[in-house]
Amino acid sequence: MGHVKDLKTGIKYKNTPIGKIPVDWEVISLRDVSEINMGQSPPSEDCNEKEEGLPFYQGNAEFGSKYPSPKKWCEKPKKIADEGDILISVRAPVGEINIAPHKCCIGRGLAAITAKSIHSQFLYHLLFLRRKYLQKISQGSTFEAINSKELSDLFIFLPAVTEQKKIAEILTTLDEAIEKTDQIIEKTKEVKKGLMQKLLTCGIGHKKFKKTEIGEIPEEWEVTSIHQICKIKRGASPRPIGDPSFFSETGRGWIRISDVTSTYKYLKKTSQYLSEKGVSRSVKVNQGNLIMSICATIGKPVLLDMEACIHDGFVLFSELSEHINSEFLFYFLQKIENKFACKGQIGTQGNLNTDIVKRTILPIPSPLEQKRIVQILSSIDHQIEKESIHKEQLETLKKGLMQVLLTGKIRVS
Repeated sequence: MGHVKDLKTGIKYKNTPIGKIPVDWEVISLRDVSEINMGQSPPSEDCNEKEEGLPFYQGNAEFGSKYPSPKKWCEKPKKIADEGDILISVRAPVGEINIAPHKCCIGRGLAAITAKSIHSQFLYHLLFLRRKYLQKISQGSTFEAINSKELSDLFIFLPAVTEQKKIAEILTTLDEAIEKTDQIIEKTKEVKKGLMQKLLTCGIGHKKFKKTEIGEIPEEWEVTSIHQICKIKRGASPRPIGDPSFFSETGRGWIRISDVTSTYKYLKKTSQYLSEKGVSRSVKVNQGNLIMSICATIGKPVLLDMEACIHDGFVLFSELSEHINSEFLFYFLQKIENKFACKGQIGTQGNLNTDIVKRTILPIPSPLEQKRIVQILSSIDHQIEKESIHKEQLETLKKGLMQVLLTGKIRVS
């Protein structure tokens, strides 16, 4: 980020329809500096999963952090985006953005934007800044979507080309650092996945194994069902749901599925809190407790680093036997998370019957070996957490720089 040293303030501004900008910047419509190609979905019979034809992107479901990954291909595309085009979601969720890594077919959920008289990477970052506006205007339609005219009419800021390039360079450098950190995290998770499979089935240093209902395990290990090593208690939701008297600004946390999906191992905070009245109608969970989601995002375990309450989309594993380490149980549940997800009952939101959880069979090593297994896996989790914090810091830095660089509050020269 060589141009960071060139940042400067002390700028004169002018008013525009989309806010104050430096006097030497312009406000123009997206159509003035780009070509917009609205997607069109091909017939299903022209699509395949055999990698025949062009990669096909229907909407943002295939989007990654910056580039999409194809799940289907199309031999007779209706609409094509070129490599380097900006792909933008025009159906809910509107405004999500990626870059086409290759020539591809785009469906009706996307539009391709080809930069003409504007720096492509600058435009990519600028569209990120304008996402909230696009989302706002999309809410006026039945299905939360934007059309070609609404996208073409989008007002954007336009500094000189040299400044566009410098802004893009700073933000792209941060993107590359974020992507590199992401790759480290994913590789470390893959290492952990392999180790979990080995440690939770073969243990450490065993030579003799026996056959059991869950496969071969070390001779010294036992097998048992979860309900024999702990009590399983389902959470409870204060009713009527949504009554404001159940909530407060402070107090015991109110754990929601979204809190758990964004947590890797330890849950340290929640976005909502319960009042004393709400707590009295829910199920308390304490620091050190192990819980697991059984609704929507099924089978996600987390350990608590706070006092909170859980609704009926969670179960609490309490009163653990002296023969079981709570972190060992956490790692076992993490290992079989996908199996629980497959057993979820189909509905508007999938859910997992608590009896399935209770009957789940698990291997039981000695307490000493459980501790050693936990130490190994925890050390890897520490690395993942360290890199995740670094990634969050980079994302926060990028977000802050976008707000000041893309609006001209701080200039680069």
